[in-house]
Amino acid sequence: MHIMEGYLPVKHAIGWTAASAPFLGYGLYRLNRWNRENPSGRLFLGACAGFAFVLSAMKIPSVTGSCSHPTGIGLGAALLGPFPMMVLGTIVLLFQALFLAHGGLTTLGANAFSMAIAGSLVAWAVHRLSLRMRMPSGLAVFLAASISDLCTYMVTSFQLGLAFPSAQGGVFASAAKFFMIFVPTQIPLAVSEGLLTVFVINLLKSHLGDDKRFPVLNGAA
Repeated sequence: MHIMEGYLPVKHAIGWTAASAPFLGYGLYRLNRWNRENPSGRLFLGACAGFAFVLSAMKIPSVTGSCSHPTGIGLGAALLGPFPMMVLGTIVLLFQALFLAHGGLTTLGANAFSMAIAGSLVAWAVHRLSLRMRMPSGLAVFLAASISDLCTYMVTSFQLGLAFPSAQGGVFASAAKFFMIFVPTQIPLAVSEGLLTVFVINLLKSHLGDDKRFPVLNGAA
């Protein structure tokens, strides 16, 4: 769920934007370096962004008027690393806010932090850890994509809990309530996203398995 335009208090919107800025600044540096090192790979960057755009735009109604959706972040984070995908994910969120009324400009920083930043870091970390534990590459990709999806919603729930703390229990009680709203639809979505990401990775392996730009396709951590 992208937090909608105007939903967060102004101080929270500014705070999450400030928190996201350093990650995105370094992400731009890493993305530019990747572009210089791989001048023929720009279409692939667009494909990773397009994958995230399509999946995260597929809103499914949840309980109490909310909605759930996949994020599509795990694919790019596993293939490119977390920082380039942070920038691509934020661009996706910007376009969705401008053209689909999904999310908003004032909440862009908060949405970027939960989906593009936290989602990318978690996907990358889970994927690397899984491979180092000698899990099958398909399982590593599945865990990275599905756990990243759930983590995005955990961060979003915390953001909402922080903005609207419960009278009884405070921030964490409120965050738990928000997360439980998402659970019934988000768990099956996370599993579905994990399976779809494995399918796409396997498809890429059949075409780009020997491409040195993407060692992950050969099972390298």
